[in-house]
Amino acid sequence: MNLIEHYPIRYSDRSQFYKIGDLHPEIQNIQIRGKLVNIEEIGGGKKSRLVARLRDDTGLIELIWFKGIKYVKPTLKPGLEYVVFGKPTLFNSRFNVSHPEIIPFLEWNKKGQKGLQAVYPSTEKLKARYLDSKGIGKLMDNLLDEVKGKVEESLPDYLIQAYKLMSRDRAFLEMHQPENHEIINKAKGRLKFDELFYVQMRILKSKVANKKKFRGAVFKEVGASFNKLYNEVLPFDLTGAQKRVIKDVRKDVASGYHMNRLIQGDVGSGKTLVALMSMLLAIDNGFQTCLMAPTEILAQQHHIGIQELVTPLGIEVKLLTGSSKTKERREIHEKLETGELKILIGTHALIEDKVKFKNLALAVIDEQHRFGVAQRSKLWKKNTTPPHILVMTATPIPRTLAMTLYGDLDTSVIDELPPGRKPIVTRHFKDSQRIRVLSFMKQQIDLGRQVYVVYPLIEESENMDYKDLMDGYESVTRYFPKPTYQLSIVHGRMKPADKDFEMRQFAEGKTQIMVATTVIEVGVNVPNASVMVIESAERFGLSQLHQLRGRVGRGGEQSFCMLMTGYKLSKESKTRMETMVRTNDGFELSEVDMKLRGPGNIEGTQQSGLMEMKIANIVQDGKIVSFARAKALEILEADPDLIDPKNQIIYEILERTSGGKITWGRIS
Repeated sequence: MNLIEHYPIRYSDRSQFYKIGDLHPEIQNIQIRGKLVNIEEIGGGKKSRLVARLRDDTGLIELIWFKGIKYVKPTLKPGLEYVVFGKPTLFNSRFNVSHPEIIPFLEWNKKGQKGLQAVYPSTEKLKARYLDSKGIGKLMDNLLDEVKGKVEESLPDYLIQAYKLMSRDRAFLEMHQPENHEIINKAKGRLKFDELFYVQMRILKSKVANKKKFRGAVFKEVGASFNKLYNEVLPFDLTGAQKRVIKDVRKDVASGYHMNRLIQGDVGSGKTLVALMSMLLAIDNGFQTCLMAPTEILAQQHHIGIQELVTPLGIEVKLLTGSSKTKERREIHEKLETGELKILIGTHALIEDKVKFKNLALAVIDEQHRFGVAQRSKLWKKNTTPPHILVMTATPIPRTLAMTLYGDLDTSVIDELPPGRKPIVTRHFKDSQRIRVLSFMKQQIDLGRQVYVVYPLIEESENMDYKDLMDGYESVTRYFPKPTYQLSIVHGRMKPADKDFEMRQFAEGKTQIMVATTVIEVGVNVPNASVMVIESAERFGLSQLHQLRGRVGRGGEQSFCMLMTGYKLSKESKTRMETMVRTNDGFELSEVDMKLRGPGNIEGTQQSGLMEMKIANIVQDGKIVSFARAKALEILEADPDLIDPKNQIIYEILERTSGGKITWGRIS
């Protein structure tokens, strides 16, 4: 453990003394000064306790110890004046303090105690070795005496001067031995900036280096296919957000630099159309493109949608998945190598060694957090010049987290829904209101609509989840009996062919109700489905609830999401339900989700290694993240290789820490 980075969790105020006669139950902690009048050990064996009585000029209070009696008792001297600190408890109309901190007044006065005292986090193992907060504090005091004035600076002087930052040496001192809360905030600000500045510097230096190192194919013109789709084929206008993102892409692919762009957009915001128009830019300039999706169902969905739009343009689209037949594969491989096939859509099958392109210039990756880095990098090797990369995600990512997690990508956001889309009405129901929900489902089905009923799935192998699903299927079947109603059921234990059959039945309108686990979270597009019922909604995170809700609302009709929960909900579950009912904004939901769960639990972030910070917090320190990123970018744009002498300290720290974590507490 690097002790100097073991920061306090809070500070207790030792500037105020209470009088015993003035105590009341609302006080959290007290500091009192008085004379020890007597000590008594009561009981025997494991039930013994040590009771000492302390008196000041207003009253008497009992100090009680249940543990460590043989160590505490010899240190207490009746008749001496002591300073006592602890939490008061009212018992039989009298106050007492259990296991207080106690120190002779002469010793306390000699030390010149400061008003604020650090309280450190500890564990049972540490406490067993006498390293509770007080023990850690003693070690820290000794360490600070040793290293005062020797802590290595980590920022260039011009940054410290320009932004009036506290020195690192003083920042550590003030964190552990502060004079007041204002000083603590300044010290925290300096140390948080350090962490976030070097996180951003590492990300951005890699990004700047890659831009210099890798050139991208140049798409010089906007050609016939792009213009025909835009002007003649599309039955609707693009949203302003879609146009803005296409401009971002056009600028990237015309620059000669390698594009690495993330498109964030809510479910149904039109990301795939933006990706297709980007692909047409490549095709109009004589290149090939591909789109990689995480599941076969989603790849099929993309294939159907894109094929419908490009058939009038005379462009062939092929689908390559694990289920593709040998004959199909052979034909695809041949057409790719000759350059005849311009658009290939598929799953992981795209990155197999057998798949060779003639001149792949743009690779689109959907739901990129589901692919490992190694899998994505294989796409780069499909061409001598690495293809431009366009990443899409329907999982809204809070801005500060995106800066960190996807900081090496340029980011575009589609923050508008296509015209005609109605916001989904979300309602929360308890189990006792189930008849109302079933009745509403029936009304919607009678109007010709379709309904999803989704059950939670933590692990596909868990018997409880499977039982919940089957019990649910049976109860829905009782209310919606055959042959009047037709139901589909989909879950992870089914064979892929059976799963695809059931999904097709629902997509083609042959079944009115789809009872499923979360396998339908991604990849099913049924515009006629207008109701999403989510069972045990309290077992889902906000991001997943929002993804499931996005399966409806894809047609012109009003759609609904019904959140079913039990009666007893945790505070967090209540917040999730209230937030879902209140807003359809995925980015607002992602911010709430991150505050509830913390950045390290957002999907994909635990593997990033970027969330393991000692003092900074991506959720709470958004302004510092933005500021640190802006300063890092400013420095790298002026001095990309950090060869300017004034940036030597940054260069040295990055070199020293390139293979692992930064040791912020390094002593020179």
